[in-house]
Amino acid sequence: MIKEVFRQLMKDKFAKLALFILGFIYLALFFADFLAPYTKDFSDRTMAYVPPSKIFIIDENRKFSLPYTYNYIREFDDENLRITYKFDRSQKHYIKFFAKGQPYKFLGIIPMERHLITTDKSGRLFLLGTDINGRDVFSRLLFGGRISMTIGFLALFVLFPIGLLYGGIAGYFGGIVDTLMMRFAEAVMSIPSFYLLIILASILPSGMTSIQRFMLIVIILALIGWAGFARVVRGMVLSIKNQEFIQAAKSIGASRLRIIIKHILPQTASFVIVAMTLSVPSYILSESGLSFLGLGIQQPDASWGNMLKEAQEYTNIIYRPWLLTPGFLIFVAVLSFNLIGDTIRDVLDPKSKVR
Repeated sequence: MIKEVFRQLMKDKFAKLALFILGFIYLALFFADFLAPYTKDFSDRTMAYVPPSKIFIIDENRKFSLPYTYNYIREFDDENLRITYKFDRSQKHYIKFFAKGQPYKFLGIIPMERHLITTDKSGRLFLLGTDINGRDVFSRLLFGGRISMTIGFLALFVLFPIGLLYGGIAGYFGGIVDTLMMRFAEAVMSIPSFYLLIILASILPSGMTSIQRFMLIVIILALIGWAGFARVVRGMVLSIKNQEFIQAAKSIGASRLRIIIKHILPQTASFVIVAMTLSVPSYILSESGLSFLGLGIQQPDASWGNMLKEAQEYTNIIYRPWLLTPGFLIFVAVLSFNLIGDTIRDVLDPKSKVR
């Protein structure tokens, strides 16, 4: 089944493009320490809101040169009453590839110093400019993407086992058990999820580390989203439990739990795959929304949500558009997941495809 799904994804040009985009994003996030010119702790307060560095390959004599850049000098524009930046042309800073830079630990384990692109120690290379604290936006996009792009999958690992087992038990046993379990699930579904997320996130202890807060947000997201999934699984189990292979399992003395786990729930695999693919974007948006409101991942740690928070100011949107880059990446990632999910749904459930 997996080979067939992948083959169909490769046939659909939009799904194929979305798959390559997501593959590229996750590959970049995996090698974030190597690809980023600076480490996640880098900050230069004298370089606040610096625009993206310009890379030159033609020198002042109009001859080709090795790639180089100039540092910026901060000045105050008395006429427009705002800070501006101009090039410090007194010194060139040549771009280096696979050169030594700030030390880091690859995947948190292997000590390394090599970066894909960097410059000399006195130079500053900001491919997408800096934020208010003089932190490289490009580097923070890579480190922040690790949180924003993984939180959905981690939430699914908590949500789907609960929803599958809960819905499977309710559908298989039926009667009063089914009634009580579904009324409880409907009560959970009736809770305004986003407002509950805000309340729960706001009461988390202030002294928590970002990793602890991240894991709690994952658990909160999962505990809110399982009910709707369980309800759909329960409906599928109701239509499966009376089929002949289930009766055969009962006749040979298989326990109820074994029948549910080994025989009934695997029949819902196609729905589970589609639901998982289409659920990831919602969790990416939920984390980004919480971090945007200041209730998710906290500074100085990065996520695309808390990076986008800085772009909500009117002056930043007008004069510092590079701060909107996290929003663009969120849009691309969510759209890619939705395109892949729709294609998988059409493959696994041909009736849903409008011909």
